[in-house]
Amino acid sequence: MTAPVPDALLEDAAARFRLLGDPVRLRLLNVLLERGEATVQDLAEAAGQSHQNTSKHLRNLADAGLVGARRDGVYSVYRVT
Repeated sequence: MTAPVPDALLEDAAARFRLLGDPVRLRLLNVLLERGEATVQDLAEAAGQSHQNTSKHLRNLADAGLVGARRDGVYSVYRVT
């Protein structure tokens, strides 16, 4: 018989599933995987979302460590980490 998964790991797994359970965030990750890097503007256009909504989703992905960003002049350029 296998031991049950510790509660702390269950919480982490549930949080990750919630994060990836949004189709917009999955679309953003997919675009980044295809392109390597993209600006918020490019990602918003590709995902059919507003700049503000795209930024919010990217912030969630960055907080979870799934994407990273670098500055290129006035632009933020994102990539999958």
